[in-house]
Amino acid sequence: MTEPADHPFVQAVKPLVDAMGGRLVAPDQAEGDDVVLTWEGQDRVAVRLPHLSESLDHILVELQRRHGKPLAELDRKTKQSVVRILESRGAFSVRHGVETVATALGVSRFTVYNYLNRENAAREPGAQAAGE
Repeated sequence: MTEPADHPFVQAVKPLVDAMGGRLVAPDQAEGDDVVLTWEGQDRVAVRLPHLSESLDHILVELQRRHGKPLAELDRKTKQSVVRILESRGAFSVRHGVETVATALGVSRFTVYNYLNRENAAREPGAQAAGE
């Protein structure tokens, strides 16, 4: 990048860009879909957003890091929690999202759909009253 990587603004946005799997590039190297960020009237950095499929892979790696072991080694309750997180982040709107998640969790697609259905049923109005 032509802008110093240690500029305070660049350092401030870097964790967010890393968390979403994006890349920082120099503003003069920005391409069509890149987002140029301006600070104090000057273009400081451009953010190259990942493709959705890359985002899912990045999220899975981050979840594995957070849990400290491969997702396939997690217990059932934790896997269900991972599926809830992934659903809230839009993982299943990505083509082959269910298959990708099932592989990462070491379960079948059917199991992922069961986790999703169970979660959605729990959110429906009256589900708590019916379960009492």
